[in-house]
Amino acid sequence: MVPGAVESDERRRVRAVADAAVAERVRELAGNTRRVASVCVGAHLLAAAGLLDGKRATTHWSTARQLAAEYPAVTVDADPIYIRDGDVWTGAGLSACIDLALALVADDFGEALALRVARQLVVYLKRPSGQSQFSVPLDPLSTTRRIDEIRHYITRNVTEHLTVAALAERMHVSERQLTRVFKQELGTTPAAYIERARVEVARNRLETTDDTLERVAAISGLNTVDTLARAFRRTLRVTPADYRKRFRTG
Repeated sequence: MVPGAVESDERRRVRAVADAAVAERVRELAGNTRRVASVCVGAHLLAAAGLLDGKRATTHWSTARQLAAEYPAVTVDADPIYIRDGDVWTGAGLSACIDLALALVADDFGEALALRVARQLVVYLKRPSGQSQFSVPLDPLSTTRRIDEIRHYITRNVTEHLTVAALAERMHVSERQLTRVFKQELGTTPAAYIERARVEVARNRLETTDDTLERVAAISGLNTVDTLARAFRRTLRVTPADYRKRFRTG
């Protein structure tokens, strides 16, 4: 079981760190074990040790982009609570590793015993959704001034009819160039980013108000409850009503 470590900068942005000597020791130990698992950002140590090359892995959502950028041989999926790929297991955030531990119990002794343990701990044997519902995908990013301006424009105008053509005209570039810039700097398409921006507005309303779903849909620019629900399922793997039950702050 490999835990990880992080450091933060003056803006309190978290970054995972992987000491080379520790990574080398992990590589040595892995050669004598039946399986290897990481806790939270421990996935960065497994990656530094070369144990995730060619494998699918997860880590805490806040460092998933860093993991993917630094270790392109790893297929990073930031949503699952844990992932098993062969004899290597990776867990998401710290509490998510309770889920990982239960999965290891099930792997060794069967699901019936794992269910008994889960009941004893008063936790789900398998959570109903992934960690994307907890993430903050629109946190400040290191982007160029032009893309930063268009991001702020989207945030300020989520209720407007935002199209790729209109955004491209605003940036004085072609639609193709705009799409390429979004992919390079934000890792997504303009349309997907607009939807995420609207979902963030909706999340905030669901967490802090008693607005009806119709009003949440209107304020967020998603317009209809059906569109709101589809956007939540696509981005957060949960319905708006379930999200409110879990995260309403009172």
